[in-house]
Amino acid sequence: MKKTIVASASAPKAIGPYSQAVLVEQPGRVLHASGQIPLDPATGELVQGDIAVQAERVLANVGAVLAAAGMGFANVVKTTVFMVDLADFARMNEVYGRHFPGEFPARSTVQVAALPKGARLEIEVTAVG
Repeated sequence: MKKTIVASASAPKAIGPYSQAVLVEQPGRVLHASGQIPLDPATGELVQGDIAVQAERVLANVGAVLAAAGMGFANVVKTTVFMVDLADFARMNEVYGRHFPGEFPARSTVQVAALPKGARLEIEVTAVG
């Protein structure tokens, strides 16, 4: 797999830990992972705490799914982040940025009215490996 970060000076620069786009030339495997919310896998219950605590759990869950496919965060080319309150964006972004080594994946972030089980955050990923 050849992964190239795409950046255009004619479009706005990324304002956080993400890339404008990621071009993947393959053959290779593509993983489209379902969104993860901050559920503790041992209990199935929502973790308690602020958005940073929830972001850590969500990203741990994403990491576990990636690992099950023989991949890691470096394989992620696109994420979609769903948040109940974009006022929490900066704190979520700090946690998110620590999980992606080197080149950041492309990303979309949207505010939603509600998420399952009262979660404040959900993240889905596409990875190539």
